[in-house]
Amino acid sequence: MFNPRLARPFDILSLMDADSDSESDVFSMVSGPPPSVGGSMASSATSYDVDPSLRSASPMSVLSVTESMQAHIYRQEYGRGLNNYSDVYRLPADEEELERLDKQHSMFVDIMGGKYVPPMASVMADDLPGETKACLDLGCGSGSWIMDVARDFPHCSAVAVDLIPMQSPTMPPNLRSEVDDVNLGLEHFYGDFNVVHARLISSGIKDYHLLIDQIAHVLRPGGLIDVSEFDFHIYDKDHRRIELGTHEIGPPWWARWMTFMAVAIRNIGGDIDAATHLRDWISSNSLFEDVVYREFWLPVVPPPRMANDSEFIERFYAKMKEDVSAFIRSGRPLLLGSGLPEDIVNEMEGKAMQELEERQSPMFTRLQCVYARKKMPR
Repeated sequence: MFNPRLARPFDILSLMDADSDSESDVFSMVSGPPPSVGGSMASSATSYDVDPSLRSASPMSVLSVTESMQAHIYRQEYGRGLNNYSDVYRLPADEEELERLDKQHSMFVDIMGGKYVPPMASVMADDLPGETKACLDLGCGSGSWIMDVARDFPHCSAVAVDLIPMQSPTMPPNLRSEVDDVNLGLEHFYGDFNVVHARLISSGIKDYHLLIDQIAHVLRPGGLIDVSEFDFHIYDKDHRRIELGTHEIGPPWWARWMTFMAVAIRNIGGDIDAATHLRDWISSNSLFEDVVYREFWLPVVPPPRMANDSEFIERFYAKMKEDVSAFIRSGRPLLLGSGLPEDIVNEMEGKAMQELEERQSPMFTRLQCVYARKKMPR
């Protein structure tokens, strides 16, 4: 139905209008070749050229955030703390968001059957005399994954890159935090790492195809790329995409909310289509081999409760509910900042949460994951 509250100037968001008991019952893996797209040339700009003071000085250091640095690094918008370093990534970077990402990491460990992809142990083994293995986490968020790496592989050098510095009181001594905008280039890291990991950063990346190419050069021969992204669509119980526009307001509310989020992210430069092309971009890169694609379907709105649901399933659904509820709150500054009226944001949030509570219309999101090895010299 047409909603007059969405008449201009807010219809700038209409750019997209045209277009059981076992764990496997909760999330499944399938594969299918995504379409191919073109790439772009690399830039030589890096954060060293922009603001060297925001980079940590040595592998044993982490930035200490003073009050003046707080004012420089963060800004407050609509009641949440956002990074002050990038106009592309517009989700919060405050304590509430970092707590969400910590819990999300725990959920992903359940989903994927472990903390790491299978080649991780062999790639990071301390088996090369004279070489210290090194791991880079791009867009580390709360740092849960890279801190696990630093602890599980204490012989390695671990680097966490994000738009805000890590401030964990339990920072492992072999981990350093660097404040950096990945969009400015990774040339300063070329040839330095055995593993490069990135998870759910596409909303803040202008050109993900370019990023894949740069990661290929950051990796040492035999190194491992491990990337995972959502595709910013919502799917029905049969995993069919729910196609909606932004010219009207109505159910299904989760899919409607995500449609507005996707358009708002695209409008400020985020690469929301990256997940769909990950496998193709990595497979077609001449520097990679042994490409593995995995796909996980996660219930943002779980199916109705069944008498025979296992304890594992309900525990997983509870984790998903906590994560997606927090994600709705995290998206509020982005939607309001895009020009969407507050009453519409409130309506979509409230009714999406009602769908989540009632569990009458199951909806899914798709997590697409790719890992591969960098070719050894012939």
